[in-house]
Order: sequence, then C-alpha cells, then structure tokens
Amino acid sequence: IASRQDTEKNEKVLIAIKNALVVFDLDSSDPLKRLAAIGASSSNLDSNVRAKLNSIVTNKDLPRELRDAAENSLTKIEDRVSRFRLIETIFFGLSLGSILALAAIGLSITFGVMGVINMAHGELIMLGAYTTYVIQLLMPDLIEYSLLIAVPAAFIVAGLVGICIERSVIRFLYGRPLETLLATFGISLILQQAVRTIFSPLNRSVITPEWMSGSLEIAQGLSITYNRLYIFVFALLVFAVLLVIMQKTRLGLEVRAVTQNRAMAQAMGIRNTRVDILTFGLGAGIAGVAGVALSQLTNVGPNLGQSYIVDSFMVVVF
Repeated sequence: IASRQDTEKNEKVLIAIKNALVVFDLDSSDPLKRLAAIGASSSNLDSNVRAKLNSIVTNKDLPRELRDAAENSLTKIEDRVSRFRLIETIFFGLSLGSILALAAIGLSITFGVMGVINMAHGELIMLGAYTTYVIQLLMPDLIEYSLLIAVPAAFIVAGLVGICIERSVIRFLYGRPLETLLATFGISLILQQAVRTIFSPLNRSVITPEWMSGSLEIAQGLSITYNRLYIFVFALLVFAVLLVIMQKTRLGLEVRAVTQNRAMAQAMGIRNTRVDILTFGLGAGIAGVAGVALSQLTNVGPNLGQSYIVDSFMVVVF
C-alpha cells in the first residue's frame, strides 16, 4: 500500500491510503511506531482511526503511556469536530437566515410604505415554491435550467397575485392596520385551500439540479452543501438588486418619499396609488423568489408559508 502513494494521482485515494497506513501503524507491535501513529492521528477525523484510538484507550493491557497518548489524540479530535460543527451550524443559520431576510424584505417594504400587516405573505412564498414545482413538471428535460426560469416566473406570479390582493381588498383598508391583518389572514386561508384543491394537500418535492447537488469539502470533516451556499449568494444578489432599485431609480425615490411623508409626497405630485401598487407587487414578487430558494431546502406544501411567516415578522421587528 505504501508504494502506491508514489504513483497514485487521485486525491481521495491518497487520503484513503494514508488513513489505512495510520490504522496499520496503530496496530504495530513496535511501541515507538505505535506512539508516533497515535500522535499523527490527533487531527485525523477518519472513523476507522477514531475507532482504533478508542480501542487503545479502553485496552487495559497496553502501557499507560500509549493509552494516555491515545486519549490526548481523541480529545484533540473531538475539539476539532466541535469547531467544525460550530462552523456548519453558523453556515446553516446563514442559509436559513438569508431566506428569512428575503421574506422579511417584502414585509418591511409593504409595512413601511403602506402600513399594511400582510398575513398572506407566507402564502406568496408558497406560490413561489409551487411555481418552481410546476415549471419542473412542464419542463422535465430541462431540470438543470428550471431554477433559472423559476426565479423570474415566481416573481411575476407572486407579484401579480400581490397586486390583485392590493387592488381587491387592501386598498379599501389603508390606515386600519388591524383590519388589514384580519383581511390578509383570511386571504391566506383562501390561497391555502386553493392550492389544496389544485395540487392536493400532499407535499410535493422539487428536484435539485445537479449543479446544486453535493457538497464542497473545505477540510476533512468539514463540508458545506452547494444548495445552501448558492441560496446564500442568491439572497445577497437579490438584496443588492433591491438596494439599487431603492437608491438609484425613480420608483425607489417615490417609495422613500411616500414612506417618509405620504401626504407631502402626494402634494408634490407623486401618485400614491401607483406607488402602492408597484410596492406591493415588488414585495410580493420578492416573497415568490424566496419560495424558489425555499423549495431547495424543504418539501413544497400548502402549509409552507405558515412555517415561516412568524419568523419573517420577527426579522422585520428585529
């Protein structure tokens, strides 16, 4: 096996050979060689190496020096594993937090401009997820490109539904936030039941494209999944685009003006109705985009939005 190291080119095979040699040395009859192998194992996270170290620690027939060295190596390994778990937990939180941020952006825009507490926002996220599912149903041979198509499609679908909600219900309730809360809660129930009627109450799974599958191994024992990494980057891109819209476009200027002083903005010639429609459509569209990202982390179902709406409101408040 040792001679194969000089000719082998595959990195994963070389790691497997190295781990095998360490395991063999841990069983060596030479105490010095065994002690050296134990010291070299302190940063090795291979399960076979850890199992062999555990057997050395629990073997009372071995010299105390070997057992203490093995226990010291195991302690270092556990510390390394704990650090890697912390990093993975932080990354997991960032990926989930990025989706909540996308959902919260839409909520904060509509509340800031119109003072509307939109309890149907979670169902707009759900519609974005179902849009991804439908696109994959209609284009089974283009799964690799489905998400690229689903993002603008979900934005349009959720945005149009949001505009319909604003024009049919919410525009009659401006200035009455408690009543908008109750009305949009009723709308959320209607949307949930509509989805149950069309797609059935069962959860649907969305296929993850090959370029989002698998994981990126940063170090032995530390890897991050590509889907969560792409979702985090995607959330940053959406935030950057929205920032440009709010700071560099006429719509953004009008939105900021209405947010600061609605009456004065109207007196200056800004059409508040147009701003309200576009703002609500923008917030709803971003919720749909969040649904596309969420479809890559969990199954798509009628209750998908309810699982995230409370957390999204907490993000807005925070």
